[in-house]
Amino acid sequence: MAQEVVNPEEQVVLGEEIDNIVRIITLNRSRQLNVINSKVVYLLAEYLEKWERDDKAKLILVKGAGRAFSAGGDLKMFYDGKTIKDSCLEVVYRMYWLCYHIHTYKKTQVALVNGIAMGGGASLMTPMKFSVVTEKTVFATPEASIGFHVDCGFSYILSHLPGHLGEYLALTGSRLNGKELVATGLATHFVSSEKMADLEKYLIKLNSGDESAIKSAIEEFSCEVQPNEDSVLNKKSIIDECFSKDTVEDIIKSFDTEARKEGNEWVGPVLKGLKRSSPIALKITLRSIRDGRKQTLAECLKKEFRLTMNILRTTVSADVYEGIRALTIDKGTAPKLPW
Repeated sequence: MAQEVVNPEEQVVLGEEIDNIVRIITLNRSRQLNVINSKVVYLLAEYLEKWERDDKAKLILVKGAGRAFSAGGDLKMFYDGKTIKDSCLEVVYRMYWLCYHIHTYKKTQVALVNGIAMGGGASLMTPMKFSVVTEKTVFATPEASIGFHVDCGFSYILSHLPGHLGEYLALTGSRLNGKELVATGLATHFVSSEKMADLEKYLIKLNSGDESAIKSAIEEFSCEVQPNEDSVLNKKSIIDECFSKDTVEDIIKSFDTEARKEGNEWVGPVLKGLKRSSPIALKITLRSIRDGRKQTLAECLKKEFRLTMNILRTTVSADVYEGIRALTIDKGTAPKLPW
């Protein structure tokens, strides 16, 4: 493993057992936006395995400390291990196993997502039986922008969204808010951030793992929402037209054409970001999403694991390390990526 700077006394994941029924997981690296490193993965897996085997445990609540649920994988961990062969093999393997475990978990799970949920962090939210979001929730899968690919099951999840929205989100890294997440089915309920603490207390007091009871309880705090008028979800015809093209080059060309039309001012900034992304990562991501429509979750995770390790090994290119350098090491600099 790459050497990680870890405070041995820092409790990066908190696990609480309340009464006989309820268990709570808190991602507890608030200053780092609860990014996921090897210790986080290990502890998450340990708690979930333990409680799945515990007949008393019926309801698992998962939340993040501070202003993030989880901003995704710890990119510095990968960067620090770039010169060590397969330095991150174990944590990557464990993370993919964890993703599958969450998708197939036998106990009722509720994600309380009152903040940032991106990439691998969002993979801890979307598969759960209930995922509750707020007006502070921000979702994205921005991996292609740093030379990576959509992973942690998102080649499966995004490929099953309506039309070609999955390609759009995967290639552009565009963000969705809480209302949009509910509208797409990536979250189940929208609750005001002011009510989230009360909802958590109510679920604990309910002391039940019965899905219908949990759903009714959440619905007492939730409200019906519709995406705002300017939401990207209301641009379906343009997205489907452009992101149905066979190649990345054709997608960009088509999107560029749309950007020149009156009323499509929203396209320009998205297109600019798309053109700054790694071309190789975009091609890998597009293929992965398209293949995902024909694959099972298990097949997608196996494919993503192979892609991840080959990208980290720089088998295809070193774009991922250049992207991480620009984003997290020399913050604010543009990555030098070949187009």
